[in-house]
Amino acid sequence: MSDKGFQKVFSNKYILASKSPRRSKMLKQIGLNFMTYDSKSEELDHSDLGAVDLIRYNSMLKSRKAASDGKRSKGKIIIGADTVVVLDKKIINKPFNSKDAVNILKSLSGKKHYVYTGINLINMNSGKEIFDHEKTSVYFRKLEDDEIKHYVKTHKPLDKAGAYGIQDDFGCLFIEKIVGDYYNIVGLPLLRLFNNLKKIV
Repeated sequence: MSDKGFQKVFSNKYILASKSPRRSKMLKQIGLNFMTYDSKSEELDHSDLGAVDLIRYNSMLKSRKAASDGKRSKGKIIIGADTVVVLDKKIINKPFNSKDAVNILKSLSGKKHYVYTGINLINMNSGKEIFDHEKTSVYFRKLEDDEIKHYVKTHKPLDKAGAYGIQDDFGCLFIEKIVGDYYNIVGLPLLRLFNNLKKIV
């Protein structure tokens, strides 16, 4: 990529179609000029769709809703994202309540699961749209019941796919190893995002 092209990525203005503070933090980390937009869209959760089709649907839903707000989106590039956890071919989204969070963590204990994040980009100048996704393998150690209950009680698992966070609390201690993109587990695969931004600017 030329220096001019690199500068073009970072000279654009973006809309992050997400209310996730973790995704906002990551975009700030790489230096994008963006504003957030909460689409308040009704995402699909448990459905007959596979993981990739589900994150494609939800990330497109968010980004296209933001794009429909012509006043805010004019001239910008929209970033929509959606993350799910998959265990034994079963999709796990955000827990419904604390009891559900406990059950999810018990089901992940001692097993390997996958984290999928879909990203959908829309260039409001050209009309070009790109979808892509990342997949990361996560291996959990065997968890004790007491630490699961403590985690659910003292942290905020209800806004996290799979009921845990890797980046900002001791949910990181649940994980023996990962294979793939760390930032994908946080909720936004930064390298894949950057590579696709180069294609769409």
